[in-house]
Amino acid sequence: MKLLLDMGNTRLKWALQAQSAGWLARGAVDWQPDMATALESAWAELQRPVTVIAASVVDTAREAQVTNVTERLFARAPSWLRTPASACGVRNAYAEPQRLGVDRFLAMVAARADGHAPCIVAGAGTALTLDALAADGQHLGGLIAPGPQLMQQSLLDATARVRPDRPGDILELADNTADAVVSGCWQAAAALIERFAARMAPRLGTTPALILGGGDAARLASLLSIPAQLSQDSVLRGLAVWANTP
Repeated sequence: MKLLLDMGNTRLKWALQAQSAGWLARGAVDWQPDMATALESAWAELQRPVTVIAASVVDTAREAQVTNVTERLFARAPSWLRTPASACGVRNAYAEPQRLGVDRFLAMVAARADGHAPCIVAGAGTALTLDALAADGQHLGGLIAPGPQLMQQSLLDATARVRPDRPGDILELADNTADAVVSGCWQAAAALIERFAARMAPRLGTTPALILGGGDAARLASLLSIPAQLSQDSVLRGLAVWANTP
């Protein structure tokens, strides 16, 4: 058995994988001050994994916290997957491969394993990430922008008079600040996805499938004028493919 860890900016998602590649258990824990206690509670009933494999976009301090827990509970330190130049049929476009977020790479691995290439792989979370993946597994490159919620928070932090007194709604036209801020940020994210998909179509030789994952994926998909396929746990699924590739 393998314990797979997807350590994102907001939370740690995990899955216990059987030899058959199915999930025996899975869950998620938000990052918090007492992360060790939270993980020990989440993993208290797990069977002991043979290996622990982790994909991380967080700092070394949080990686060390997780290492301490896995060593104490399972007598296993995580094997850290750092972004490679090529793996599982996906070839990284970055000249310095390790600078591509491992979460983006694994999402492309999952998309290709699911038969979606050529495609656009989008992640809607703290950041909005966009990657173009050709039919032969060649990564063409991508973009990174603030996610809609981070965009909203950045605007509020940088302005003195933009102070909505309630949560806003997403509208085509807003007649108040609360709705204007929310609508502008979410529509900006949707527009960037649509523009990227349109610009990548000639390079990919076809209208690419759009694979959309991340915590804000469902809400963002409803704003798009192009079809999108929602993808759950893409990083964990990509990690599972990598872990089972000879």
